[in-house]
Amino acid sequence: MTSRQPRGLGRTLAKIFAWLAAGVVVLVAGLGVFIYTFDWNRARPFVNDKVTQAIGRPFAIVGNLKVGWRRPPNETGWRAWVPWPRFSASQIEVANPDWTQTPHFATLDSIDFDVAVLPLLAHDIVIPAIHLENPAVDIERLADGRNNWTFKLASSGGPSTWKLDLHDITFSSGNIAVSDQQTKTDVKIAVNLLGKGIPIGEVMAQQEAASRQGSAEMIGRAGANRLAQQAEKAQASEAAAASAASAASAASAASASSASSAANAPNAASAPAARKPNEPFYAFGWTVKGTYNKTPLSGAGKFGGVLALQDAKRPFPLQADVHAGDMHIALVGTLTDPMHLAAVDLRLWLQGRSMAHLYRLTGVTLPETPPYATEGRFVGQFHRGASVFRYENFTGRVGGSDLNGTFVYTQRQPRPLLSGELVSNLLQFSDLAPIIGADSKASKAKRGDTARQPAGRVIPVEPFKTDRWTSIDADVKFTGKRIVKQGSLPLQDLYTHVILTDGVLEFEPLQFGVAGGRFATRLSLDGSGEPLKARGTITARHLKLKELFPKFKSMQSALGEINGDASLSATGNSPAALAATSNGEVKALVTQGTISRLLMEAAGLNVANVVYEKLFGSRDVNINCAAADFVATNGVLDPRVFALDTDDAVINIDGPIDLRNESMDMKVHPHTKGFRVFSLRSPLYVKGTFQNPHVGVDAAALALRGGAMVGLGLINPFMALLPLVAPSNNKPLPCDQLFAQIRQRPAAPPPGQKMPALPQPASGTKAVSPPASHGDAAQTGIQSLYKGS
Repeated sequence: MTSRQPRGLGRTLAKIFAWLAAGVVVLVAGLGVFIYTFDWNRARPFVNDKVTQAIGRPFAIVGNLKVGWRRPPNETGWRAWVPWPRFSASQIEVANPDWTQTPHFATLDSIDFDVAVLPLLAHDIVIPAIHLENPAVDIERLADGRNNWTFKLASSGGPSTWKLDLHDITFSSGNIAVSDQQTKTDVKIAVNLLGKGIPIGEVMAQQEAASRQGSAEMIGRAGANRLAQQAEKAQASEAAAASAASAASAASAASASSASSAANAPNAASAPAARKPNEPFYAFGWTVKGTYNKTPLSGAGKFGGVLALQDAKRPFPLQADVHAGDMHIALVGTLTDPMHLAAVDLRLWLQGRSMAHLYRLTGVTLPETPPYATEGRFVGQFHRGASVFRYENFTGRVGGSDLNGTFVYTQRQPRPLLSGELVSNLLQFSDLAPIIGADSKASKAKRGDTARQPAGRVIPVEPFKTDRWTSIDADVKFTGKRIVKQGSLPLQDLYTHVILTDGVLEFEPLQFGVAGGRFATRLSLDGSGEPLKARGTITARHLKLKELFPKFKSMQSALGEINGDASLSATGNSPAALAATSNGEVKALVTQGTISRLLMEAAGLNVANVVYEKLFGSRDVNINCAAADFVATNGVLDPRVFALDTDDAVINIDGPIDLRNESMDMKVHPHTKGFRVFSLRSPLYVKGTFQNPHVGVDAAALALRGGAMVGLGLINPFMALLPLVAPSNNKPLPCDQLFAQIRQRPAAPPPGQKMPALPQPASGTKAVSPPASHGDAAQTGIQSLYKGS
């Protein structure tokens, strides 16, 4: 009896398990039949209501709702016999808030997806793929910050124990509309599935050819060819550096696998190469049309499959070719970990009429330039509030000049920072003119500048765009190794360090190589308020006379040098306004040297000696001293001292230079040293405007001398020559005192304030004894020394 009990218990347990299994099978079968035969459209109100409560926005399945069964794909063994439910719905709508322009935030023609059954036991909702049919999304934001993509999700009592695992989203085509009043964006984007996957190398080659064609249209075929040569040299240098680094890595590696890893580290943003086995492919194409920041926008591009979005280790390919106004922007490369925006690595091409127009798209403040085209590598690391992007080792053409270097954009508070070092090996001086609005009307028209230079004015009136200076800080160094200039400008090179901080633009310094010497200025332009406040110093050192006037044969034997300093302040929002309000001092002197005697004789209008020199050659005379000391008061330059002393003559110049209306009214007084026959020795004048100056002889003084000659001729014919005979004065300028005065550092008042009034010298002053800081006594002394000579 006892031996039969276990056997009976075993049979009982077996029957129980059999019935349980049968019950489960019947339950699953019944559930399957129910799911398959039930009209799920009856559940639509319940589903719509639950989703509406969850997202805080009306949700509706307008079409059919279905649930079916499907054998799981890619499963083997017994798991392949566990069917997955397949959900599908058509005509789905998600409503917009009532303040939007369109009624729906999103619409779908249909959606269908499978759910894996077994993971549900572990509270995992695994959806291998969701397929969308013709999705359309409307994105809107008002100027006050309200947007339609923020949903008021229903709050839960605690963290959910369910986890969603979505592997892929597929669709054949879709549309996105964006209306953002804050960024002034109104665009429509269409996305379509490509017929086949396109490798990134193939797209790189196509984009490079298209972009270089765009460069030819912007800067001309010759400029585009030079740019291509620059880019190829840069890419060759990068490839050589990468090869050297790879070789060093391979040599230091202990195993073949590490060497192989180093050799197979491709740079997705480099020049196109042969296809690689793991090369990213583009799956979708897109087009865009509309406006951004009131700028017409159109373009097209490609990106990778949606499945790749979730793979942090797989580079996600991007490509874009966009026109924004007169700008052309193209890129090809990859995005790392796109779901979290980890990094970008792109080949970037930029073309446009002026670099200043990039401000409309990027918020980066750059100066006005001639038409440009650049290409280089754009890399970046995304960090919340501290992202860093580099446009590194780029090459470019700006007008007729080359441009090379690296820009770094650093996101920070309170303003981002743009830093970099730029080099131009061959700089066209005319390409600098648009920076201050000094380019031609035709050039202004090409870059869309509506400012017009008034007729007869030389100093540019185009205002500075100071409203942009507070949007970004900058620290950029620029070197122009060789300047190509028009005419006889004696410029050799250029260097500047530009610093922009909270609306204050500084050049520390801006210097040129000029006539064998250096011309440097340190300038501060405070654009943080109205009007702009400027102050700066100018230094000129070792400027060679003969190089300053290369086209004057009479100056080619000159050996002297010019040195000078200036300190000025002003207010105004344009170069012309700054000149018209300038206050300060300008000083210059010529060290001892030589100058053509013919030039001096011509300045003194000594007729006989000029003819003699023309017939029998010339000789040089020594410069004892030459000095200029101007004081600027509200845009008017008055000379305290402006004189030249040589062994043969002294020339004194007086009269104002008015920067307000760009006019001058100066007189040149020659004073002879030594006996001269047939000397007209009458004052010259320099009058008119900067654009149309007039130089001539003082007609009144010449008429007096001519009248005296006629009157004396009536008495005695030989006496008629007396007015043309110039006796010797032989009184030199007080050079030592002038040099001491000129060498004192010039000063300027704060911007907006006038220069202080200077004390007037006592009348009848005969000797030159200049005060420590003012030169009026020196000027008066010079005039009194030669009074009546």
